[in-house]
Amino acid sequence: MGVLDAFTRHEFTNDGITHHYYRSGSGPAVIVIPEVPGVTPKVVEFAQRVVDAGFTVFMPSLFGIDGVGTMPDGIRGIGPSLATSVGTLTKVCVSREFTIFATGRSSRVVTWLRALARVAHDDCGGPGVGAIGMCVSGGFALSMAVDERMLAPVLSQPSLPLGISPSRRKNIDISPGDLACVRDRCAKEGLEVMGARFTGDKLVPGDRFAFLREQLGDAFIGVELPDSAANPDALIPPHSVVTEHLVDKPGEPTRDTLDQIIAFFQRKLAVA
Repeated sequence: MGVLDAFTRHEFTNDGITHHYYRSGSGPAVIVIPEVPGVTPKVVEFAQRVVDAGFTVFMPSLFGIDGVGTMPDGIRGIGPSLATSVGTLTKVCVSREFTIFATGRSSRVVTWLRALARVAHDDCGGPGVGAIGMCVSGGFALSMAVDERMLAPVLSQPSLPLGISPSRRKNIDISPGDLACVRDRCAKEGLEVMGARFTGDKLVPGDRFAFLREQLGDAFIGVELPDSAANPDALIPPHSVVTEHLVDKPGEPTRDTLDQIIAFFQRKLAVA
C-alpha cells in the first residue's frame, strides 16, 4: 500500500451502492477513474501528476486490489500482470454495475460517479469538476457530463462496448438520452470532450472516435497516437495512453498527450 501513502481512504454510498475512494491534493476536483485491473501504481502515478498540477484528486476503487502492480509469482513487472487483468475483467463482465456488451446504455456505476462528483465539487469549490476514465471506465467520463458540474471530461482508451460487431465499434457506452444531453451542452455551453487512443488498438476502434466526432463535432478533441509511440516494454499491445504505455520523456507523444490532458483540466477548471 506504500504507493497510496499520499492519499487518504474514504467510503461513499449513493443509491445503495458503496465504493471507497482515495483523495489527495487541493484545488478543484478531478475524478481519476482507474482502468483494469484497478488502482495500480501507474494509475496512482498519473493521479499524483494531477495533484501536483493544482487539483484535488478523487480516485474511486471500483474493481481489483488497490496498489497492486506485480507479477503473480512476485517478480516485479513494468505493468500489471495479464492474469490479474483477465481475472479482474471477468469480474467486471458479470457485474451489474458495468455495461460490457450492450449498446445504448450507460453503466449503472455512472450514477454513483456523478454523485461522487457532486460531493467533490461541493467540498472543493471551483467552477466545476473534471474526470478521466480509462479502458473499461473510459466512457464513464462522457456519461458524467450530463451534469452541469462536469466541465472537463477525458476519455482515455474508452473500450466499451467491446467491439465485437460494427455497430458496437461505432458506438460508446452511453444511453441515447445522456448522449443528447452532452451534445446539447457542447452546442450551448461550450462543453468540450477530450479523448485519446492508439491507432492500432483493437479495443478502441477508430470508428468509436469517428462516432464521437459525428455526434459532438468540433467539441470532441481526439488525440490518436501511432502504436510506435507506446512504451515497448509494456506487457500488452499499445492501449493505456497515460499509464502502462507512457514514455515519460519530454517530446514523446504519450508524454505530450498526458501534458495536454492536464492542460485541458487547468483550462476548463481555471487553475493557473
